[in-house]
Amino acid sequence: MADQRISPAALASPFIPNLWDLLALVFILLSLVLIVWGAHVTNAPLSALDATPISLAPAHLADYALRTTLRMLLAIVFSLLFTFIYATVAAKSPRAERVMIPVLDILQSVPILGFLTFTVVFFLNLFPGRVLGAELASVFAIFTSQAWNMAFSMFQSLKNIPQDLDEAAASFHLTPWQRFWRLEVPFATPGLVWNTMMSMSGGWFFVVASEAITVGNTSITLPGLGSYVALAIEKRNLAAILYAVGTMLAVIVAYDQLLFRPIVAWADKFRFEQTASENVPHSWMLDLFRQTRALRALSLRLGTLARGASKWPVRLPSLPKLRFELPFSTRQIDLVWNGLVLALALAAMAAIYAYLAPTISSAEVGHAFMLGLYTLARVAVLMVLATIIWVPVGVWIGLRPRVAERLQPLVQFLAAFPANIAFPVFVVLIVRYHLSPNVWLSPLMILGTQWYILFNVIAGASAFPTDLREAARSFHFRGWRWWLKVMLPGIFPYYVTGAITASGGCWNAALVAEVASWGSTKLTAAGLGSYIAEASSAGDFQKVVLGIAIMSLMVTMINRALWRPLYKFSERRLTM
Repeated sequence: MADQRISPAALASPFIPNLWDLLALVFILLSLVLIVWGAHVTNAPLSALDATPISLAPAHLADYALRTTLRMLLAIVFSLLFTFIYATVAAKSPRAERVMIPVLDILQSVPILGFLTFTVVFFLNLFPGRVLGAELASVFAIFTSQAWNMAFSMFQSLKNIPQDLDEAAASFHLTPWQRFWRLEVPFATPGLVWNTMMSMSGGWFFVVASEAITVGNTSITLPGLGSYVALAIEKRNLAAILYAVGTMLAVIVAYDQLLFRPIVAWADKFRFEQTASENVPHSWMLDLFRQTRALRALSLRLGTLARGASKWPVRLPSLPKLRFELPFSTRQIDLVWNGLVLALALAAMAAIYAYLAPTISSAEVGHAFMLGLYTLARVAVLMVLATIIWVPVGVWIGLRPRVAERLQPLVQFLAAFPANIAFPVFVVLIVRYHLSPNVWLSPLMILGTQWYILFNVIAGASAFPTDLREAARSFHFRGWRWWLKVMLPGIFPYYVTGAITASGGCWNAALVAEVASWGSTKLTAAGLGSYIAEASSAGDFQKVVLGIAIMSLMVTMINRALWRPLYKFSERRLTM
């Protein structure tokens, strides 16, 4: 890590800028100009979208890439706010956890098209006749592909804080505010940073659906890389798809170098270590800002204010001390709470039934459920294959920060690679060799979601304490013994978090993967994803609700029966 000491000359004149200040100022001003421009174009009338349709000319790619990136960054900001609030409340309150985590399971299983089907009209009516309404609908769709993974990561970290750190916070009598900013957020930061990168890349997987929106008679196309790819697929323009892939790679490398790599290098100081790490991540951008004089002096003062704010002994207002005893035990209160939750769930099921009963027959429900079993079989096979392949790779990368630095942009690019871009290859091969779409479209489901496992395993291996690795080395743990006794227990909570998100994301990706088209050629695999996608395109809201309800039910049951018990086991037995 770069030397953070300040030279005597800098101390003597801290606010006199040097050459590094000027270079850093260029980056800051350029970022502000792009953000202001992006905000300006959202205020245009909605008719402007029809006046300037999407063009496949490569000259427009820079503009499209910028607008897509701004949408994704705004969605990441909202996702972080959601994560800090939602995950913290769920981790702090056992009663809230019993409701909020199943809700999160359901939310991550609801397909993006499901959200768009019922939110596009809302956002358009919120800002009638303005592009801003469509932009917010797109940002919300991208948010739904990012937030759940980050919330699960934060929740997992808060539930697995080491006992010695917990006891230290209690011995210093930290208030909840101080504990959150001085212990919980720093401990969760390394894993959250990696999951934020994964969420940013995962958002690209659904960017086509979020920018080229078609729900019944409502069709909106926002300028962006997603809508560019959708038009290229419709026109069977392979050259345009290659241009889009190249532009995506350039954008991912840019925000990796300018945003995520500096954050990874900065967040390395929050690793739970008792000994020095063998390798530390570096960032030329972070080093540039550390060599500035005026900006560094300003950041030191802002940092002092931030540290003071995190130490502020915020407490809830004192309430009058009322001396009375509730005539109920804690167990009875829990029973009442569980009863209320069950009543709300039954009320929701009754509302869904009342909505579907007039038009949906029992045969249709059985047909949709059978399609759900087809998709479940695909998800199960793909999850097993992804685990076997990416857990060893993730551990190898996570234990080598220098390797992680070099592979980080490549992994982000692979994670960001939308399934739609692979449609030409899959469609052509399936048609030419008369292959079964039910089998050979399946890999598209895992194309963008397997990386949740890889990123979380990398985060777990990166956060694995060096002193424990040295202890394992001194006790001569090697081979399978090292995996079973040392590394797998250490990364297991991270793996479960990634597997939960990857499993839910795989169901979500079924909408994109089970219906593949290349020009006029369209292939469909039997499954719940294609059922929802076709119903959404036809504007059949009853079938959309039925498909989403069955998908949410299946994902929730799998999480309750498999992933949650594994998560509780890791929390109870494998916390360091």
